[in-house]
Amino acid sequence: MLTRRDFVRCGVLAGSGTLALLAGCAGRSSPAAPGQVVRGKGDEVRSLVARAAGDPARARGVAAALQAFTADLYRLLSRSDQNLVCSPYSVAVAVAMTRTGARGRTAAEMDRVLHAPALELLNGGLGAEDALLEKRSRTVRRADGSTAKVELHVANSLWGQRGVAWESPFLDALARSYGAGMRLVDYRKPESARSRINAWTSDQTHGKIDKVIPEHVLTHLTRLVLVNALYLKAPWEHPFDASRTDALPFIRTDGSAVTVPTMGTEIHGARYARGRGWEAAELRYAGNELAMTVILPDRGALQALQADFDGDQLAKILRAPVPVGALDLRLPRWTFRTASSLNSALAELGMPTAFDERTADFAGMTSDEQLYISQVMQEAFIAVDEAGTEAAAATAVAVSASSAGPLPVSMVVDRPFLFVIHDLPTATPLFIGRITNPSA
Repeated sequence: MLTRRDFVRCGVLAGSGTLALLAGCAGRSSPAAPGQVVRGKGDEVRSLVARAAGDPARARGVAAALQAFTADLYRLLSRSDQNLVCSPYSVAVAVAMTRTGARGRTAAEMDRVLHAPALELLNGGLGAEDALLEKRSRTVRRADGSTAKVELHVANSLWGQRGVAWESPFLDALARSYGAGMRLVDYRKPESARSRINAWTSDQTHGKIDKVIPEHVLTHLTRLVLVNALYLKAPWEHPFDASRTDALPFIRTDGSAVTVPTMGTEIHGARYARGRGWEAAELRYAGNELAMTVILPDRGALQALQADFDGDQLAKILRAPVPVGALDLRLPRWTFRTASSLNSALAELGMPTAFDERTADFAGMTSDEQLYISQVMQEAFIAVDEAGTEAAAATAVAVSASSAGPLPVSMVVDRPFLFVIHDLPTATPLFIGRITNPSA
């Protein structure tokens, strides 16, 4: 009888409305926990473990970790003077899903980078946050009585090599916390797999992120790609009046000025704070469940603020704004996107082993091959105007099989030698001989 692991190893073939297992898979056995059966649906294998509910307490339990990781990642990515948009939340979820299959030193380093509590708490908290964020999507009523639609969508997916024996506990954990099954693809045709993953990501982000995986990133050695997609479209609780948008100067980091469209509004009862070297305004989206906090460093204080930026400071700034009588705000419009390879940033933050094909340990995913993270990449998009904000991000973690085996043993047959022809199962010699002159 085939076990769950056999089912995942064999893969699934869809045809004529039926499911067929690949041949050559019988005869193996491994225990399976009751109620954790893996089934196939088309090209997908999925644990039947139910997704955990969005418990606010569990989500709050990882908030500090997410704040610390956000600050750490921003501190590294902000070293250049270029515009930057990044979703550390999307990175954290994609890396945490990957962490679920890590072991030993690899897992310990990833935990430190993610500021993770115990693995179960990390997955449970991020999974709960995912579920809670989905509930933000709905039609809401503003304070002035008007209605507005908030869209917030989070989706996770795994794309595994067909025929690899993916571990059942790994699939169980991803189903329980992230609601994710595994779609089976063939990375021997990497561009076909890339096209499918990018199409899924584009669909989840309303076309804003259509190529999270660039060309030539996936190879025949790729075994798994884990993707988190995040999409937000939210109108302001207090929209800007387009008639107050003016062309105003904006001072760049090098001291030069550029004229940009700048929105203007006066918000009564807005939340605002001033701290040491900065001021901040909390701009709420319709429904008052989501907000953008704009942090403005004092003149000449940007570098100092970024240098000292950590999770505690981020948490302090986000808690700081308090109601003020009215806020007269001028804010530039902006639209841009950022594509980032995050390998070096995550390695610098403290998880280099995961990227080392010789020492990475992802035995929790599969024992078939030595796996390592070959790429972590993200593309993010944001557009801010008088009506509100549209933003999207997708993060993909590519996990590959090591191409480096043990060094070959050298044997040069350049002198007389013996040979034996024998039966393997019984070690029975059938022929024996010696060669002293191959040219004779």
